[in-house]
Amino acid sequence: MTTIRISDDALARACGADELAAAFEKAGASVERTSSWGMQWLEPLVEVDGKGFGPATVDDVAAILDGSSDKGIGVIAEHPFIASQQRLTFARAGKTRPLSLDDYEATGGWSGLKRARAMGPEAIVEEVLSSGLRGRGGAGFPAGIKWKTVAGAQADQKYIVCNADEGDSGTFADRMVMEGDPFALIEGMAIAGEAVGATKGYVYLRSEYPDAIDKMEKAVRASAHIVAPFVCEIRAGAGAYVCGEETSLLNSLEGKRGEVRAKPPLPALKGLFGKPTVVNNVLTLAAVPHILMEGGASLYDSLGIDRSKGTMPIQLAGNIKHGGLYEVAFGITLGELVNEIGGGTQSGRPVKAVQVGGPLGAYIHPDQFDIPFDYEAYTKADALIGHAGITVFDDTADMGAMARFAMEFCAAESCGKCTPCRLGAVRGMEVIDRIRVGGRELAGVETEPQMHNMPKTGRSPDEEVQLLEDLCETMKFGSLCALGGFTPYPVMSALKHWPEDFRK
Repeated sequence: MTTIRISDDALARACGADELAAAFEKAGASVERTSSWGMQWLEPLVEVDGKGFGPATVDDVAAILDGSSDKGIGVIAEHPFIASQQRLTFARAGKTRPLSLDDYEATGGWSGLKRARAMGPEAIVEEVLSSGLRGRGGAGFPAGIKWKTVAGAQADQKYIVCNADEGDSGTFADRMVMEGDPFALIEGMAIAGEAVGATKGYVYLRSEYPDAIDKMEKAVRASAHIVAPFVCEIRAGAGAYVCGEETSLLNSLEGKRGEVRAKPPLPALKGLFGKPTVVNNVLTLAAVPHILMEGGASLYDSLGIDRSKGTMPIQLAGNIKHGGLYEVAFGITLGELVNEIGGGTQSGRPVKAVQVGGPLGAYIHPDQFDIPFDYEAYTKADALIGHAGITVFDDTADMGAMARFAMEFCAAESCGKCTPCRLGAVRGMEVIDRIRVGGRELAGVETEPQMHNMPKTGRSPDEEVQLLEDLCETMKFGSLCALGGFTPYPVMSALKHWPEDFRK
């Protein structure tokens, strides 16, 4: 009997993978549901004896089974998109059944935890420090330093909290880990628990990820006897973007309003329920099992450039031909990612801008595509790597409108705790509207009817631009958290590179 492998990843299912699997079973084939390879433009992707066919539909079933399909892409593992990657965190992607303990153990699962338990807490922390692993959630803070702080804190209870509140546009790597390799995340949390003396962990997911929630709950139950005495619980949030900020997340976990806490005290010393807490992103914790394998830390440290060590699962999205998950060592350029790996725009039009780091990331001009993927290089360019989500725009995009959207997004998602974010974003929308109206009036272009009654300030468009720059500086340095602090990045980068789009 022919064995067919089809992903049960949420994206594959949204593209018809369930119906396709049912059709293959009806045709007499045996079907295995696996994790996703990450080549999302080819989903649903069908694997037969290592060879791929996609994007497949129910109408392709007969041709795939009799070998006459014209949708073949050859051996999946040899496809240029896969073969050119350096997969560590996503080493099992497309190869294993997500909830199979046998598959997980057969591919090196639990070996990191076993070695960690034999090493002891101090050696674990040193191993993570020597690997150079930095937080993959956006801040890039060295994970080992955070662990060392929690390990040294004195308390009767400590916690490991996994921030799985993946709310950035163009990001899906956390979801792919939780749906495709959930035991890796649980193992990483258990290792963190061993390192700092925590016996309790929480995974905080957004409610918009029902498939990930279901997978994680089943994985927690299936692996409970392996990671014991460490206990893991799954908690779903209501979907507030600000709960991706660690202190807002902790408030939400405690049953409080999801708003930012002032720091200090740091969560590492006074976090969940006032106890020392490690708060790490999904990708950070999922990288840990590999690092704790024999030789894993030195391998991790050997990859990347400067202080950006190891690999980063980069998510290619937006107007791009080959969208998907691409894991590679730090140092690759944005031009390579967008034009060579991503294949340029799906529309076939020239690339105008690329936003890296979610809705609060800077818009990067094609002239900057030689910037290496490195935390410090992006900071120097007034940009963010963030969660490594890349969203591509072609030359039809209105960057003035995108800058306004950044302010609108911040205004809608602000927790309201601090004035620069709460009011600054609303004032920012108004200023951008006045710039755009003033520019159109000077150019003799008709404005939208809803803008006819906009209050007159007596300021020229150039003076309004200066006001916008001042406002952005206040938000950047005066906001309590990154929501208000990073909103100026897309605004100022759009204003810098596409000033003409603010006058049309």
